[in-house]
Amino acid sequence: MISDDLRARVAAWIADDPDEADRAELTSLLETATGPALDGGPAAAAAELADRFSGRLEFGTAGLRGAVAAGPNRMNRAVVRGTTAALARWLLARGGGDGIGGGSNDDEGERGDGGERGDGGERGDDYSDEYSSAGPAQAGVVIGCDARHRSDEFAAEAASVLAGAGIRVHLLPRQQPTPLLAFSVRCLRAAAGIMITASHNPPADNGYKLYLGDGMQIVPPADAEIEAAIRSLGPLSKVPVAPPDSPLIIRHGDEIASAYLDAVCGPAAAPAGAAWLRFAYTPLHGVAAGLALRAFEQAGFAAPDVVDAQAEPDPDFPTVAFPNPEEPGALDLALALGRRSTADLVLAHDPDGDRLAVAVPDPAAPGGWRMLTGDQVGALLGAYLLGRIPAGPEHDDRLVVSTIVSSTLLSRVAAAAGAQYAETLTGFKWIVRAGELRPADRFVLGYEEALGYCVGDTVRDKDGIGAALAVLGLAARARSGGESLLDAYDALEAAHGVHLTAHLTIATTAPMEVMARLRAASPDDLAGLPVNSVTDFTGGTRELPSADVLRYQLPGARVVIRPSGTEPKIKAYLQVVEPVVGGLLDAARRRAQARMEPLSEAVARLLDS
Repeated sequence: MISDDLRARVAAWIADDPDEADRAELTSLLETATGPALDGGPAAAAAELADRFSGRLEFGTAGLRGAVAAGPNRMNRAVVRGTTAALARWLLARGGGDGIGGGSNDDEGERGDGGERGDGGERGDDYSDEYSSAGPAQAGVVIGCDARHRSDEFAAEAASVLAGAGIRVHLLPRQQPTPLLAFSVRCLRAAAGIMITASHNPPADNGYKLYLGDGMQIVPPADAEIEAAIRSLGPLSKVPVAPPDSPLIIRHGDEIASAYLDAVCGPAAAPAGAAWLRFAYTPLHGVAAGLALRAFEQAGFAAPDVVDAQAEPDPDFPTVAFPNPEEPGALDLALALGRRSTADLVLAHDPDGDRLAVAVPDPAAPGGWRMLTGDQVGALLGAYLLGRIPAGPEHDDRLVVSTIVSSTLLSRVAAAAGAQYAETLTGFKWIVRAGELRPADRFVLGYEEALGYCVGDTVRDKDGIGAALAVLGLAARARSGGESLLDAYDALEAAHGVHLTAHLTIATTAPMEVMARLRAASPDDLAGLPVNSVTDFTGGTRELPSADVLRYQLPGARVVIRPSGTEPKIKAYLQVVEPVVGGLLDAARRRAQARMEPLSEAVARLLDS
């Protein structure tokens, strides 16, 4: 049985839901939940309804993410409609009176060639660091989507709601990677951008990622303000919705992708000898392949060997247990292809193309191949890019950025190169903003350990395609000198010390309580190492905003603990630093591993207790 209150809330949602199939889904669940208890059906249906109506899907990291199904705690047209209507209200209020009153008549006259390009498309190769000074209605909102279940439908719903509010919409071609959407916001000088994607989440999920006119993911207080606008929205039936052929909806062709490729491929032109570099590639059933393969060719690299079974977008991700290149087994087909083709490296994008995985031949590894960690790739890219980009004439204005949970090796690489280094909270919404806080410096690289990299300022978010070009350039240069990426990384650690990293994830239904317990009773030591200092990022620091994070500094080691932003888990990030004495790198690595194992066990006990 379900309560009268839940029954009433379900009935009210059904009456207001704009999608016929979603209404039917909830109606069926409600009938089952209130039917005769002949088996476990009613109880299961009641539990499912209780979960779907336990709250509303809320903004997490830059937007919404959840399972595709009917109800307020799922991803569906009703949730997309409400979120977009609130976004429209927030943008219009934020834009003041400048440019908002243009209305559909003015927009219709400017649409130009039937809506395929419009004035935004014609200036696609002239993007600016500043978004349009026009109000949101004229500047518009860019919308893109990946190939997940109902992505096209959710993108169309968002476009209709924005156009219904009198806001111009720039609709990208279907099934495009997230970096293209992030790029297009500044390319079109739009007021905001919406990407329908769940990145590397399970197949059942979808999401709604939001960017503002600076091309960066939203940060507080914008997320809280939009949440407040959602709560005060009222019935969805009162939300104006424009038809798909509204003159306010501009359907772009290939011009934005061409502008993106020109911007990322120019600085990443293949070095001499790149034609001999052989690599295997997989988009993991995602949407990156089309743009990535064009980028490889335009930059001058040889065409890769592509995993045929994963080459086309498929929202069910049939060949992988979990569509995340970090997960064990996700790259099995790509590694097998790399072995057959005797490739120099394997590259993999996650389903929306914003993350990059790199694997290299290693006779000592199981199967003869080893996947590099995000920290290793970040340090390699930092050294490579700083070696290619000269310092400024008056001071070294080159800036590289990482996070408080990532390896500190990049900071040592930057110091040795005389470059600037900044450390931020986790998430690219903070990493790319480090450049905004240092306007006199040039943003060279930002990375986080979870396989996210941002090369330069072309895309103000992680960009797996731009990062792939940089990795290929580094690999080609190393190969020309008779070396591999492993050799290049050996040289970094030989110069700066072994930086061994690991992470733990502990499932818990009460992550906040775990963090409160750790604050109430800080450990004096971990694995026999004294805790020299504890940094609590609650309330922020001089350099960083507030975050629910604890950092423990130990002799030659560091532990950072935080709750997951999207799952009921606690995450711990461990680092052990070991100096290389007498050039004996392997010995230093063995010492680091011998210290890491008891430290990992001690942190696991700390979180589990």
